[in-house]
Amino acid sequence: MVSKKFITSLATSAALASVGFATVGQVVPQLGSQVQTTQAATSAINDYINNNNIKPVSIQYRAGTFNRWFGYENGVGKPEGVVIHETATPGASAENEVTFFNRSWETTQTYVHAFVDDKEILNIHSADYGVWGAGQTANNKYIQVELCRVSTTDQFARSVANQAYYTAFRLVQYGLPFTPGKTVLSHNDVSRIYKETNHTDPVGYFAQWGYSMDQFYDLVGKYYNQLKNNSTNNGGNANTNNGNQASNIGVIRVKDGSNEYISLYSLNNDTMSRITNRALGTGTDWQMDQTKVVNGTKYYRVATNEWVPESSVGQIIKPLA
Repeated sequence: MVSKKFITSLATSAALASVGFATVGQVVPQLGSQVQTTQAATSAINDYINNNNIKPVSIQYRAGTFNRWFGYENGVGKPEGVVIHETATPGASAENEVTFFNRSWETTQTYVHAFVDDKEILNIHSADYGVWGAGQTANNKYIQVELCRVSTTDQFARSVANQAYYTAFRLVQYGLPFTPGKTVLSHNDVSRIYKETNHTDPVGYFAQWGYSMDQFYDLVGKYYNQLKNNSTNNGGNANTNNGNQASNIGVIRVKDGSNEYISLYSLNNDTMSRITNRALGTGTDWQMDQTKVVNGTKYYRVATNEWVPESSVGQIIKPLA
């Protein structure tokens, strides 16, 4: 659970408008590779995941409202690991939590990068920048992800698989080693190490399901190794799921001096068609994961099949590699 009592970072970057995060499909690995932990922990939950061939879902990147853009203590795009939280709110889905935090963070003074349940992984703030979830020191060091409380064994297994995958994905994305207790920590670990919060999650919630951080580390290790293997097989690009997928995420600012909204387009059979029921606000910032030239016009992809023409891009905040 994110801390409701902490001092926010004094190191803030220049404020962006509000970066939106589009749905981008990610590689979903299979279980079964070598576990990269110091000691394997027997787990009925992990066995259930293996035996039922449960696969993590894709990471979805959503527009968040948190507008405090500050880099980590080592710089923008340089986190040191991932902090594992749980929401302590029985029955609230990832969608529910995203809605609440986007509406209430200025009052609660809390925000995290992502929420995970048994069906979705919703990322709502760029992992290149810090958030307010675990005290000043941890906020300036770590990516933070919240696990939603569920009610059945199957839901719990799927939710921790999703959280472990998100954790492993971020480690690989930022070139971090998988070191339990150092690059992957519980909020309980953060409270013990930095003594700026008194939260102990997700230890108590895990225990309700006969689960532990050691068992969670085993699951992270499996996905981490799978993603590392995939990265090697794809020339070092852990984000690739096809030959056209970009190796990282860029940010563009859409702008039109005469219109309040920016038109979106969908790609079908090498033809771009205007989307009539969705648009982007002019002057807003959006993540994009690839570009494509259609009939001589360059487009930037900001969602699964939603594209913005180059003529509507006022500024490239962060280019693709």
